[in-house]
Amino acid sequence: MKTQTTFIALLAAMLSLPLVAQERVVGVDDPESLFVDDDPALHRNKQATLHIMRELLQCNQWDRAGEWLTDRYIQHNPNAESGLEGVIFFFTQVLGREQTDECGELTTEIVAVTADDDYVTVMLPRTYPDPRNPGETYSTSWFDTWRFVDGKADEHWDPATIAPPE
Repeated sequence: MKTQTTFIALLAAMLSLPLVAQERVVGVDDPESLFVDDDPALHRNKQATLHIMRELLQCNQWDRAGEWLTDRYIQHNPNAESGLEGVIFFFTQVLGREQTDECGELTTEIVAVTADDDYVTVMLPRTYPDPRNPGETYSTSWFDTWRFVDGKADEHWDPATIAPPE
């Protein structure tokens, strides 16, 4: 109970703080260089993650999703269904992403890539509208984490929340 009371007091204090200038979250100059590792298993998982980031999320080549995602693909984003077909449907039909056939280097800003055991996490900068100041934005970070089985992503987490109805 003491921990909960301390947390509530800390949260209340944070909410009463005046707004301060914030450092912008920025990516590295060469994001593809983050997807390598000396450990062969970690390198394989980081390379699969690079393909997910580049071919699937950047270029929307969802017809190739089976190359890097398992059929079972467990999705913890509350807006997309689990399973390979569920995630393909989410990006192609729900979000209506258009495929780019020629997919060069990764242009998505990446802050960091970490790999441990079967998990790879990618940290990205994000900019959102500032709800406190209409017309302004703020900088924060996003993450995607995948768990790999035999070189394919089998499970995914991100901080997404339920999308409000239109």
